[in-house]
Amino acid sequence: MESQSRQPLVHSPYLQSLLAGAVAGTTVDTSLYPLDTLKTRLQSSTGFWASGGFRGVYNGIGSAIVGSAPGAALFFVTYDGVKRYYASGKRSAAGEAGVHMLAASLGEVAACAVRVPTEVIKQRAQARQHPSSLSALTHILGQRKTHGFGYMWKELYRGWSITVMREVPFTVIQFPLWEGLKKWSLRQRQGSKPADVSGLESAAFGAVSGAIAAGLTTPLDVLKTRMMLATQRETAVGLTRRIWAEEGGRVFFSGIGPRTMWISIGGGVFLGAYTWASNILCGV
Repeated sequence: MESQSRQPLVHSPYLQSLLAGAVAGTTVDTSLYPLDTLKTRLQSSTGFWASGGFRGVYNGIGSAIVGSAPGAALFFVTYDGVKRYYASGKRSAAGEAGVHMLAASLGEVAACAVRVPTEVIKQRAQARQHPSSLSALTHILGQRKTHGFGYMWKELYRGWSITVMREVPFTVIQFPLWEGLKKWSLRQRQGSKPADVSGLESAAFGAVSGAIAAGLTTPLDVLKTRMMLATQRETAVGLTRRIWAEEGGRVFFSGIGPRTMWISIGGGVFLGAYTWASNILCGV
């Protein structure tokens, strides 16, 4: 006999996405923070050991904790909202995969409103430019008095363009893969099995799709890290040319090992936690 489905804890689909996304973001960013720190230090222009090596791998975690929940919540509210819009009868010439790419792209742009300032503060603490997230934030906010509000705002959003350029291709690769793997899994089931994938299955599919997307977008991640750590602002094109001329092409894949491992594990934790929380909130 089939078990009766539970009543949803939260009826609003937008609130479900908001809460499940917040749980997922906080879980992944706090649990895998040391790997993110090592990746940042490997990509730093000052070098791994000068940036702190294996010491203080939790430097900057305060900003990650503050920014994780709202950033992930914004992403999933937008992502699921776009999916629901097209699922309600709207037609897309790009097909199902195209809808997932569009939804993920818009979700990332929304999330970057929170993620970019968080990343700037976090990475400056990780690279030991400042002893803590609070110190990095105080330094940036203090520039309002000497350089004006506009300059301070630009510092908070240093690397906005390259972050969006990195995140959009990443999600365009990861989320259609993740959705495709979930759809494949559901096709393998008999009618008596659950109507949705479990958190554990979603975690496995998230790890695979995350690893592929991470490896392919590492050069963009290197550029993003260098721009956020730079003492002076520089365009993405100018920075790319300078790195290529001074350090060679191999540097664009600095930190690919920790990045791929971190995002593969992180993709599993993030999407697994999201599906788990979403299933509970939806009563699945």
